[in-house]
Amino acid sequence: MTPDEQARLAGWLRTHVADFRGGVRLTPLAGGQSNPTYRVEAGEHRWVLRRKPPGVLLASAHAVEREYRVMAALAGSGVPVPRMHALCEDAGVIGSTFVVMEHVEGRVFADPALPGLENAERATVYAAMARALASIHRVDVAAAGLADHGKPQRYLSRQIERWTRQYRASETERIDAMERLIEWLPAQLSAELDDAPGTLVHGDFRIDNLIFHPSEPRVLAVIDWELSTLGHPLADLAYHLMAWRVTPGEFRGLKGHDLAALGIPDEAAHLIGYSERAGTPAPPAAALDYALAFNMFRMAAILQGILARALQGNAAAADARATGERARAMAEAGWRQAATGTTAEL
Repeated sequence: MTPDEQARLAGWLRTHVADFRGGVRLTPLAGGQSNPTYRVEAGEHRWVLRRKPPGVLLASAHAVEREYRVMAALAGSGVPVPRMHALCEDAGVIGSTFVVMEHVEGRVFADPALPGLENAERATVYAAMARALASIHRVDVAAAGLADHGKPQRYLSRQIERWTRQYRASETERIDAMERLIEWLPAQLSAELDDAPGTLVHGDFRIDNLIFHPSEPRVLAVIDWELSTLGHPLADLAYHLMAWRVTPGEFRGLKGHDLAALGIPDEAAHLIGYSERAGTPAPPAAALDYALAFNMFRMAAILQGILARALQGNAAAADARATGERARAMAEAGWRQAATGTTAEL
């Protein structure tokens, strides 16, 4: 951010954020691949600022205003979220829309294998994750004012169409596995699965989008709600369970680890823990297998978008190119899942 932008930002914050006084100190926060994120400091106070990146953006991507709305609506709902302070849609301040939220002090785990923790701690961290995801899917969207946050009907078919468009818009080379998935996913999707009732879904629920208490196995905040909508909770659940089906090299997975030796529940045990907390039965294996293939396809499309932004020079993270280059491996994992899984009938 340029000095002029920082000066305009400080003036805007003094007007719109309580307790903001004086100048602004910005520190880039690592981890996000989509929207540049900063710690904002003024005196003894801290906030987090999240903005859209500069440059030409894909349609409907980088929706920080959407994040602001859903997290503000979830205050007091039982879903742990940061407190929202302000939304600025005036590009004249720093060049793009941004939001300001509470700075939550805690731990963020980048590696789902949780190196450095004891076995008992790992088990309780995974239980906390299951509890947080279940709390999202139990939200009364009408009471929270989120009944218009998405269209749950035909959620999966619309998602397949959306991510196919996003992939095509950022495509840099042919990936045969993606071509197969683009053909296979709509052909195998059952009407019953596509028309199932929806809930609030996070859209990117994985361990590094959670802030844990500094010393307790408790989720203080679920962050990065850019992809949230109303849709099938199975898609959200399968995205979370994808960690058990992919390797660390494919994308931050657990496959290949000795989970029993680490104290981490296997996929079946974690699924039971989620289902008990959500108050719903475990999904049929066929539907879960389909949702996993869909999510690997979707992640490959997201990674391809990251790669395209890296090549254009407007990526949010320094490691964007290396991250984006995993698109091929993720697509290939998705096609293996599609080819070896059961059918998509409920």
